[in-house]
Amino acid sequence: MTDVLVAEDVRKRYGDATALDGVTLTVRAGEVFALIGPNGAGKTTLVRALTGTTAPTEGSVTVFGEAPTAVARERIGVLPQDFSPPGRLTGRELIEYYAGLYDDAIAPDEVLSTVGLADDADTWYEKLSGGQQRRVCLGAALVNDPELLFLDEPTTGIDPAGRRTVAERVRALAAGGTTVFLTTHDMEEAQRLADRVGLLAGGELVAIGRPEELVREHGGDARLYVELDADGADSEATMASTPDPETVAADLADDGVAATPTERGVEITGIDPTEIGTAVETMESRGIAYSSLTWREPSLEDVYMELAGDEEGGAGSEFEARARAPASGGERTDGPRMTSARSSDGGESR
Repeated sequence: MTDVLVAEDVRKRYGDATALDGVTLTVRAGEVFALIGPNGAGKTTLVRALTGTTAPTEGSVTVFGEAPTAVARERIGVLPQDFSPPGRLTGRELIEYYAGLYDDAIAPDEVLSTVGLADDADTWYEKLSGGQQRRVCLGAALVNDPELLFLDEPTTGIDPAGRRTVAERVRALAAGGTTVFLTTHDMEEAQRLADRVGLLAGGELVAIGRPEELVREHGGDARLYVELDADGADSEATMASTPDPETVAADLADDGVAATPTERGVEITGIDPTEIGTAVETMESRGIAYSSLTWREPSLEDVYMELAGDEEGGAGSEFEARARAPASGGERTDGPRMTSARSSDGGESR
């Protein structure tokens, strides 16, 4: 499989702050690659480095074997995290504008239908809901039918129906051979859509692999959550009142059941689904009243919390915000495509 995007030891600093600290990754043709990580981890900075829309970085980035700024613009589509088009243009007018930048653009009506905006195409952008606005932005990034598509938080502000529309479109694009690089805070979205996932924390790529591989390696054990019943009235247990979670956890530990107290019950680990009945019998033999049992397999969210849960809201937020702010004397790039303008930190962009 052909390597479409290759980054080697990419580093970026803003003054004394390190935004990217030696990031190396490869994205293959037709692959959906999801980048996850806390706010301020460097995700947007990395997207800007990979698309050539930030000032020079250390290390090497190639797209289709070329420097990002040398790639023909019709081959790449970019949906940035922040996009503020003129509010008194309709969705149709915005899509038509971006279609006009390319020789072989997709018909605007087809794009509007694809992103679920055919019925609201003639509404001013400022009158659309947040989710509808985001769909317009997505359409603008798709209008050139790109071979490589960057989506920076594509479903921000979109309702569940809109998220499904975006997910279906991403799957269709990948099935058709488009390579998709997306960033997201939605762990379910990443686990559902991505062929591979990279976890960025503190500017470093701390884990990379297929979602199931990351979950297996870092997600921990499956868990049985037991919500204790305050009075036992609706429980099959025989006890009329229930000890506090710490007491229950200690009692279960005495019987060899690995349990830790939670706010409303206990969390049991180290068992598989076939052993749930045994755990229940142990609780009932001790007269422990419970109101519900919830079995939960480990997920990508557990991987995130294990490897980067303490990084949220780190210092990176400041320099990522600075990267998006227009520099003195430069023009802000508000469109979802790399157009011929000055990038927001003063570097030349496409």
